[in-house]
Amino acid sequence: MSELASRAMELDSADELAGLRGRFVLDDVVYLDGNSLGALPANVPGRVEDVVRRQWGELRIRSWDESGWWTAPERIGDRIAPLVGAAAGQIVVGDSTSVNVFKALVAAVRMAGEGRDEILVDATTFPTDGYIAESAARMTGRTLRPVTPAEVGSALSGRTAAVLLNHVDYRTGRLYDLPSLTAAVHAAGAIAVWDLCHSAGALPVGLDEHGVDLAVGCTYKYLNGGPGSPAYLYVRRDLQDRFDSPLPGWNSHAEPFGMRPGYEPASGAVRGRVGTPDILSMLALEAALEVWGGVSVEAVRAKSLALTDFFLECVDAYTPAGRVESVTPAAHGERGSQVALRCDDAGDVMKRLIERGVVGDFRHPDVLRFGFTPLYVGFADVERAARVLGETVAG
Repeated sequence: MSELASRAMELDSADELAGLRGRFVLDDVVYLDGNSLGALPANVPGRVEDVVRRQWGELRIRSWDESGWWTAPERIGDRIAPLVGAAAGQIVVGDSTSVNVFKALVAAVRMAGEGRDEILVDATTFPTDGYIAESAARMTGRTLRPVTPAEVGSALSGRTAAVLLNHVDYRTGRLYDLPSLTAAVHAAGAIAVWDLCHSAGALPVGLDEHGVDLAVGCTYKYLNGGPGSPAYLYVRRDLQDRFDSPLPGWNSHAEPFGMRPGYEPASGAVRGRVGTPDILSMLALEAALEVWGGVSVEAVRAKSLALTDFFLECVDAYTPAGRVESVTPAAHGERGSQVALRCDDAGDVMKRLIERGVVGDFRHPDVLRFGFTPLYVGFADVERAARVLGETVAG
């Protein structure tokens, strides 16, 4: 057994989160793609069966009241809230991340008021955020200006209405400075909108602590909600009475069953709702969130940094010099919970890794991405992944 393999065993034996692995359905593969789709929590299949057979099959329409279907978007939002540093009553679950980005960005422009004719968007963002931002700019008559997070400070002005930023870069795993960037946006009198898809459930976010205005995120990555599970929208409490959604629906009406022709928004985060909630996937998400019982985000972050540090050390030891290059920052304050390695033949390498039981993913043109979900990834997984990577790129 190699020195690194021995160290991995020692680290796993001392890991206070190691027991959480049993809360998931896992096989013999090393699953390092939880930053794309989280693993299946073991309690979810039984819960979904109950929703389908009993709540839908037997209670049917009664389940809107008796099974709590109607209140699920806010109830599940309150389950997510502590994972992103928010008090209850500020998060509503529903729709996709893209739809929530649209709601948040248009509402942000409306809150910013007249005379602010520019929207800043992260130039390195996931493409859909850029598409949505461009559409929101056209719809509101604003100009869209793509800038890198490093350029935000100098780009802000009295013209800025809203700024849409990613907390963690989806390609490189770079963690951006949410507190400082939010403060800079506020100093310019603008509204800060954050995309938390690659940070929620992996590291502390501190939405309330840092005064974030609006935030969105998906639930199928580090929150393990399942493929296509509903996203969420955070609206800071003191902004809720000003939140003017561009997608008003009967679910966000003050009297949803009044069926009145005129729209009157409900109070609170409920304003973020639109239509009938997607109950099957939403209640699967609610069951998935139970794995967080008794787990602190701070402990998850500590293990995440330890895992990624160890992975980088193992990659350096096992791969031929110059064959791969990390594009993820080494500094802890600038790193999310993934490691991205640049490799000339990354697509082929990832296919061969998956064939050998190490599952990550490939991003065009030359990036190998490895996501580290501390709830179920251990140090032996990390050592094995790096060793197989070294054998693959050397072969």
